[in-house]
Amino acid sequence: MITVVDYGMGNLRSVSKALERVGLEVKVSSNPKDVEDAKGIVVPGVGAFGDAMHNLDRLGLLQPVISSIQKGKPYLGICLGLQILFEYGYEFGEHQGLGVLKGKVVRFENKEGFKVPHMGWNQVWIKQKNGLFSGIKDGEYFYFVHSFYTVPSENKDIASTTDYNIDFCSAVQRENVWAVQFHPEKSQKAGLKLLNNFKNFVGNNR
Repeated sequence: MITVVDYGMGNLRSVSKALERVGLEVKVSSNPKDVEDAKGIVVPGVGAFGDAMHNLDRLGLLQPVISSIQKGKPYLGICLGLQILFEYGYEFGEHQGLGVLKGKVVRFENKEGFKVPHMGWNQVWIKQKNGLFSGIKDGEYFYFVHSFYTVPSENKDIASTTDYNIDFCSAVQRENVWAVQFHPEKSQKAGLKLLNNFKNFVGNNR
C-alpha cells in the first residue's frame, strides 16, 4: 500500500489516479498511522512552503514523514513535496523545511520574456540516468507549474535540470528519496513512465 499524504494542499485525486494507473494500491490519507504503515509515501502539493510545513505539523504528519524517510521507505515528492525536503524556503519570509537535503528554495526573478510562475511544458536534462529516470530519454518534456525552485547545496543530489532563464534543479534523487518539481501526473506518457519507475522501486524495496 502506498500512502499519498493529504495535508490539505493540492489536487490529490489526479496524483492518486496516475499512481493507480501504473498498478499501485493507493490510499489518500491524513492519518499519521497510514504514513507509518505504508510501504512507500508520496507527498504532492501546490502552494506556499511555510503553509505546507505548518499543515504537516498541525496534522501530526511531520514526524511520520521524517521517520519514514530515515527508515529507508521509498519517498516520492511532487512539486511542493520536493521543495519541503530542503532546509529553508523563502516564500513570505524564511521557513524551515524537513532538512532531508541540504539547500534552499527561492523564487524565480522577474525578467523580460520569462513569466512567473513558470507554467507549461519544458525539457528535463537528466543527470542521474538510473532509478527515477530509468528508460526516459534525455531532454524529455514534462509539465511544470511553479514560482519557486530548489537550490541544492550538494550537486550529487541533482537528478535533472531544466532551463527557464537559468538552469535550475528539476528533480533530486538520493537513496530512497526521489522528488520532482514538475507534475508527472500531468505529463502523459513520460510522467507515467516515471511513476512506474517508482512502483518498481517500491516493489524492490524490502
